[in-house]
This record gives sequence, structure tokens and C-alpha cells, in this order.
Amino acid sequence: MKTDRIIDGKNLAAKLRAQVALATTHLKEKHQLTPGLAAVLVGEDPASEVYVRNKNKQTVDVGMASLGRTLPTQTDQAELLTLIDQLNEDRAVHGILIQLPLPAAIDPNTVIDAISPDKDVDGFNLLNVGLLSTNRKGLVPCTPLGCLMLLKDRLGNLEGLNTVIVGRSNIVGKPLAQLLLRENCTVTVAHSRTREIQDLCRNADILVAAVGQPEMIRGDWIKPGATVLDVGINRVPGTKPGKTKLIGDVAFNEAIDHVGGITPVPGGVGPMTIACLLRNTVIAACIQNDIQTPDI
Repeated sequence: MKTDRIIDGKNLAAKLRAQVALATTHLKEKHQLTPGLAAVLVGEDPASEVYVRNKNKQTVDVGMASLGRTLPTQTDQAELLTLIDQLNEDRAVHGILIQLPLPAAIDPNTVIDAISPDKDVDGFNLLNVGLLSTNRKGLVPCTPLGCLMLLKDRLGNLEGLNTVIVGRSNIVGKPLAQLLLRENCTVTVAHSRTREIQDLCRNADILVAAVGQPEMIRGDWIKPGATVLDVGINRVPGTKPGKTKLIGDVAFNEAIDHVGGITPVPGGVGPMTIACLLRNTVIAACIQNDIQTPDI
């Protein structure tokens, strides 16, 4: 295994969490302010339950208040919107996160738009989307922000690099394209209707796979020495009966022979997502209390 080519998201996430913990301690000691994060889970989706538990644990570990709520599957949209209104008004809550997916009867766009933009630590509210697309300050979606941090940590200056993002979701593809444009990359967003997508990928200095198709990106799609971020999280049958495993959107064992650097799944982009969520919560707490935001 070419270990020097593996981009360790766990390590960078640990460093970011340490910075968040220092900033949290500073807010407590100097301003008597404890940042509070409310992660709201509706229903009993097993993957979501694990994810929210992990978020809550890491929130407490960095010294912040975990103020999450778990609601039953039968919760309707009006009840969820009422809770969001309460959280918007609660001064102890500085960040609100609604765990997706929601039950089919609840419209996620209506719910996301109900969150106060200053507490929208996921960066999905229309105001924050608009601020990002017009190159102004706002809360930035966590996974794209984590991707950017990984790239800058690995490559330094990104200016002029040819970047291909495979996937055009509102959660990853589109906001990441905006962030990389800010860094003066040349950005192409590819998707399921893109023609000759393999050739497009082969020209990328930076290739981001965020399409949700297991091992779609093959090793021979990758330009020699390119940096590859695999955002995909796909659960597939494991080698033992009844067991599953997580794999990405990139055929890792093929890609490792071509890349200059690549994020593994798990252990790559995922840990950065939660670390950036904690970072956003600290920044949101500062914004709401008119305190200078820390450089983290």
C-alpha cells in the first residue's frame, strides 16, 4: 500500500477539533458563552442515529453544549417547524442541524428554509447559499468546506488547477464548485448526462467524486499524479454473509496506483464534515453575540 498517497482526514479533523476546543474555551472564559448545537433527528433511521450520536459526542468532547432533539417517525411537518421556531428563539442554541433524510411526508426545503440563517450551521438555507454564490461571508456547507481544507492542506495554493467534480448535488457538488472558484481553480461539474466523462476526468488535477455510485470512478479515469477526493459513502455486501462494508465512489485499489493523493472511505472526507460542523457552530455563536470570529 502506497501510504504516502493516502490523505488522512482523521488526522486533519483532529487538528481542527483541537482548534475548535481552544476557541470554545476562550469564549467560555472571556465571554461566559458556551456554544450550543441542536442536532434534530426525526424517526429511527439506523445510519442517521449513529451519525447524530457521533455528532453529539464530538460536540461535548470539544466543550460545547449538545442540545439535540429526537422526534418520533410520526412527527408531522407542522410539529417540526414549531420546534425549529423554538430553537431559533433559544439563545442557548447557536447552531441548528436537521438530520437528513426526513420522513417522506416532510418537505426538507421548507424545513431548511425555516432555520435562522445565523444558526444554519449546515449552510443549506437559501440566504447562505446566495452568500456563497456571490462570494460573500456566510455559513458554508460542512462537507464542501472539509474538502477544501483537505485540498489546501495537501496542495497549498490551488490557483489555476483544473478541477472536475462528479456530482451536482446542493449538498456537495454545487457549493464545492463555488468554494474552488474562490480559490481560482478552473472548475467543471460533471453528472449523469455528461458525455465522455472518462476523458473529462483524465484531464483533472483535482478530481472529486460525489455521485453516490459505488466505485464508479475507475483507476484509468485518473490523471497520473492527480489529487482525488472521494466523498461517496456506499454500503455494500461484505466478504462475510450478512455483513456489509463501506466503499466510496472511487475504485480505491485501482486508483492508488495513479494518484498523487487520495482520501480513503471511511477515514477521509467524513471526519472533516463533523469537524467543520463544530467549527461552524463556534462561528455562529460569535456572529450571534457580536464577537470577533476566530480564525479556524
